[in-house]
Amino acid sequence: MDAQGRGRADNIDPADQWVLNPNTGDYELRLNPSAGQSAVPGPRRSPQRPTGRRGQTGQSRQNGRSREEQDSREVPGQRRRRAPQPEPPGRRRSRPKKKSRAKKALLWTGGTMAFVMVAAAGGVYLYLRHLDGNINTTDVVGAKNGFSKDEAFNILIIGTDKRTGKGNEGYGDKNSVGHADTNILLHVAKDRSNATALSIPRDLVVDIPACQVRQKDGSLTTISGTPDQRFNTSLGQEGRDAGCTMATVKAVTGITPDHFMMADFNAVKTLSTAVGGVDVCVAKPVNDPDSHLKLPKGHSVVEGEQALAFLRTRHSFGNQGDLDRIKVQQQFLGSLARKMSSGDTLTSPTKLTSLAEAATKALTVDKGIGSLSHLKDIALELKKVPPKNISFITTPVIDNPADGVVHKTVIVNPTTAPQVFSMIKDDVSLTETKKKEKAAEQAKLKGPKSAASDVRVDIYNGSETVGAAQQTLTWLQNNEGVTKSTQLGNAAKVAKTTLEYAPDQADQARRLADIMGLPASALKPGKSEKNDQGLPAMILTLGGDFKGAGTPIAAPSKAPDNVEKSTADKTVCAK
Repeated sequence: MDAQGRGRADNIDPADQWVLNPNTGDYELRLNPSAGQSAVPGPRRSPQRPTGRRGQTGQSRQNGRSREEQDSREVPGQRRRRAPQPEPPGRRRSRPKKKSRAKKALLWTGGTMAFVMVAAAGGVYLYLRHLDGNINTTDVVGAKNGFSKDEAFNILIIGTDKRTGKGNEGYGDKNSVGHADTNILLHVAKDRSNATALSIPRDLVVDIPACQVRQKDGSLTTISGTPDQRFNTSLGQEGRDAGCTMATVKAVTGITPDHFMMADFNAVKTLSTAVGGVDVCVAKPVNDPDSHLKLPKGHSVVEGEQALAFLRTRHSFGNQGDLDRIKVQQQFLGSLARKMSSGDTLTSPTKLTSLAEAATKALTVDKGIGSLSHLKDIALELKKVPPKNISFITTPVIDNPADGVVHKTVIVNPTTAPQVFSMIKDDVSLTETKKKEKAAEQAKLKGPKSAASDVRVDIYNGSETVGAAQQTLTWLQNNEGVTKSTQLGNAAKVAKTTLEYAPDQADQARRLADIMGLPASALKPGKSEKNDQGLPAMILTLGGDFKGAGTPIAAPSKAPDNVEKSTADKTVCAK
């Protein structure tokens, strides 16, 4: 039996069986002999050192003690093990298991991965901060503060002709301060079922309204309005900023832009390159000496300088004017939208990074959306709209009669343009994708109608139009025979026109709805009020959708037939 076995047999800790002898400096095995066993001899001793040297042997002689006496008196005794603790019945005692190498490696790897993830998260945060720093912002009057994901929104996209950036010296007007060369009002429906991109020609002659521009010190300067000017001078001219362009859009269309995004020539080059090129199509070969665009007939992929040349080409398409160039721009934007939302782009980290860098560097936006978070929200909301329901349309125009024989500018078509503006303002899709009103809603318009002379109604003005109630009263009485009508002045401002009536006035409500072009949603059955004569009268409150006496309140259900439009899901070859 070895020493370790003997120790266990005598309930002695094996670690205590070897002890240091202070007289010899050696470790010696000390065991208490078990019954029936002889004593174990000690270790061999080293030869005695000379007495002339200081050592253990000299000390032994000097003390006059025998070796045995020293062993018995000076060597510490063995420690006994503690009595084993009783174990719970039914359980076996097990030794603690050592961690395997695999588990140790796993723990080390897990800790490393956690560190890497934290480091990566920090890197992502720093990169997002970097992208945030790329964005240029301008504090303009008229832009909303922030972005709401639960509402319809209008963003004015402006492309300037300012020659900023490397390689742009040969483009645009050499002395331009940066005019509104390309203008698109993007409306995204509240339910995200559709969107409309309305192009506004740069050569559209309009009255530019007075506007306020914020200076570097925070003060506001008012810039006087100017009549009969090209639309593109709403930016840059006389120190006007993008807020002035937004104000001009509202004056021309009646639609209020919520925000703006502005890009220069570099934006086209960098964005088209970031997505790996944009697919375009031409109906014939193009070799334009002015824009330096060279393309074969059919489909091509353009990016960088070639993409910019494609958008700036006028003399190779249509009647060589701005209106045909707008069609080419719409084709390009539709193709870019398809490319940006494609799986090839969205699943490529390289393309996404390049796109994020390009988009944030290329854009100047108002402070209300001047953060990566807001721009991301806008992109995600727009992504909800199917490309087939993104409509491109140009403001309906006619030649400007003031030009004489040579037509250089255009004016708004007074016949068809108001209908298009009304549809956008009232959130009606040009692709007819909005859900039809519920049958119960439509049923309010069905049934017998009273005579116009029997309609009794009180009229209130809750619109922004001064005198709207009086205008409506005069028109109803003089033109439509609604003689039992009264106007009672202003009411609180409301967005939509409403008609409240008692159940026994439903036939009167249907007649007035027919006369005024009220939608079914405007009819609110419930109660009426007593007029000056003490008789029950319906309550008509004109809202923000009031366009003028005699003009139907309900928005048109579709665009005029003679207005050309396209959708983002289709490729149209430029002619």
